[in-house]
Amino acid sequence: MRLALYQPEIAGNVGAILRLGACLAVPVDIVEPCGFAFSERALRRAGMDYAAAAEMVRHVDFEAFHAALPGRLVLLTTAGGTRLPDFRFESGDTLLMGSESAGVPQAVHDAADARVVIPMAAGFRSLNVAVASGIALAESLRQTGGFPT
Repeated sequence: MRLALYQPEIAGNVGAILRLGACLAVPVDIVEPCGFAFSERALRRAGMDYAAAAEMVRHVDFEAFHAALPGRLVLLTTAGGTRLPDFRFESGDTLLMGSESAGVPQAVHDAADARVVIPMAAGFRSLNVAVASGIALAESLRQTGGFPT
């Protein structure tokens, strides 16, 4: 299982997701460009000392990221066709989260093997990307038996 961020805009969210990846032993891919100055200092401040323990791979663009995928690309999106609890994850999946303000472009939607939505109460549009990452990653690890022992 992998977690990926498409052109993230907020260093604090990236730090929180790197911490999540470190704590759950899940690699994190960053698809650039980022909407902030990507530096060790900014990530250290946002992710505390956990960010340094995370396995992170930076990709110059979506094409480079997509070419390096080890398995299926599962896009978490408010426009998803399958509800999170109904989707069947595989251990080689990469969960892709869109940027905070724009999500992902249509070409990335089209490249995804699956589009999954986290069900929410009526009248709500979206969750914070770090919160959504935690929810989706927990469900995928639960299904595949991938939680650390």
